Amino acid sequence: MSTDLQHGREALGVRLRELRTGAGLLGKDLADRLGWQRSKVSRLENGKQTATAEDLEAWANAIGAPAEAADLRSRLQGLESQQRSWRRQLTTGHRAVQDRYVAAYRRTSSVRGYEATVIPGLFQTPGYARHLLIHNAELMRSPRDTEDAVRARMKRQEVLYEPGRTFRVLIWEGALHALVCPGEVMAGQLDRLVGLIGMDGVSLGIVPLGARLRLTPKHGFWIFDEQRVVVETISTEFTLESAEDVALYTRVWERLDEGAAYGAQAHRLIMRARARLSSP
Repeated sequence: MSTDLQHGREALGVRLRELRTGAGLLGKDLADRLGWQRSKVSRLENGKQTATAEDLEAWANAIGAPAEAADLRSRLQGLESQQRSWRRQLTTGHRAVQDRYVAAYRRTSSVRGYEATVIPGLFQTPGYARHLLIHNAELMRSPRDTEDAVRARMKRQEVLYEPGRTFRVLIWEGALHALVCPGEVMAGQLDRLVGLIGMDGVSLGIVPLGARLRLTPKHGFWIFDEQRVVVETISTEFTLESAEDVALYTRVWERLDEGAAYGAQAHRLIMRARARLSSP
């Protein structure tokens, strides 16, 4: 079990104990009210067992504070969010992370994604990926296994050509103009995006800078099989699996999609970014 998960369970247990003692109940008294074994109350309070949403609902009702159930469920949802520190993941370099992504995509048939600052790894050229990986290795001070990581990232893209899979991806237009690599490399990357328009199994939308939106662009995220969401920050990768989180990120994706450009219009936005590369 990860340290993050265990600390979360312990914190939830502390809150459960506070609520019980605040209600003037001994552990055995609460167990009797709930019809549980006394050891279960102890395990939950000491972070030795993960509570279910039903456990928390019953706990709140048994102590006479049903209004506390919502807060307890919120804490549980936070506990269910799996966190992976990039520093820990990159201990041996980027190759292992890319291999994990390859395996994850092999298990997935439907993907919805959004990126605000970078061209998604699924669509990257080797040159563009190489510069990103070098920059990230420098930032994270991790071992530089750039060429192995680039090859693994390109292998991940094989899923784009496999039947039975769908990829619906949105990119904020600003990412088309972010020069994280030399101009000629970026030009090749933009040409690669153009080539994806109309491809079977791939839906590429560009969210224009001037689009009317019902929310701000936010951060990038990926929804896998409508069951889990992966969110990357500078320091941490989060995997969210609660139904509420998946539904929330699905709504965000749909609202961004409302203003997205597809087909010929997306092509024009990409070519506009490409034309700027040769502008004085």
